[in-house]
Amino acid sequence: MTIEDRDDAHLITHALAKDTLSRLRDVETEQVAFRKGLVKLGRICGYEIIDGAMETEYVPVETPLEATTGERVKGLDDVVIINVLRAATPFVEGLLKAFPRAKQGVISAGRDEEAGMTDDGEFPITIDYVKLPEIRPKDTVIVADPMLATGSTMCAVLDHVLDEADEFEDLFVLSAVSAPEGLVRVSESVPQADLLTVAIDDRLDDDGFILPGLGDAGDRAFRTV
Repeated sequence: MTIEDRDDAHLITHALAKDTLSRLRDVETEQVAFRKGLVKLGRICGYEIIDGAMETEYVPVETPLEATTGERVKGLDDVVIINVLRAATPFVEGLLKAFPRAKQGVISAGRDEEAGMTDDGEFPITIDYVKLPEIRPKDTVIVADPMLATGSTMCAVLDHVLDEADEFEDLFVLSAVSAPEGLVRVSESVPQADLLTVAIDDRLDDDGFILPGLGDAGDRAFRTV
């Protein structure tokens, strides 16, 4: 199993996930390679969710030669992926390779950098746009954002998700890189969510950025720096 339990999260330890993240961290990785890396990492994480959290069932199969029994993943058609715009867009593109029939939602959310971080380590969050599909009790919901820093944005996003969903099979918060402070905040605010991440980094700096991190994922992916 390549998902390890940590105090406030589940760590994806697949070798290719770690390799891809190391390339994403590298300051020399330019925009195209960075975007492709986020897509690749999203695909790997999607497969890990399937392997670690979804059940299988035995089904009859008719081969060209005779009947046999096969094994299929249950619930692949019952997945909702929520894209936290904008940085998560290539990350979600990779997830969709693992869950091609997933329903998709988008939430445009961002923290007010000018207001700055409060003494409690939070930022004011602005939600500009919300469009979510119907979330049913049998659905697995994956909320994706490459960076989980203070947790302020994710908590605001999850508030909207929980307003729309009375019940669901599973709720996953998926990130590439997380700060310990953000993991604690989200786990305390939304205890029903399972937090999945490829790396738990050391700390936040005084401006609320993850260290060592990988920089601003949105700026690097969309070349706005």
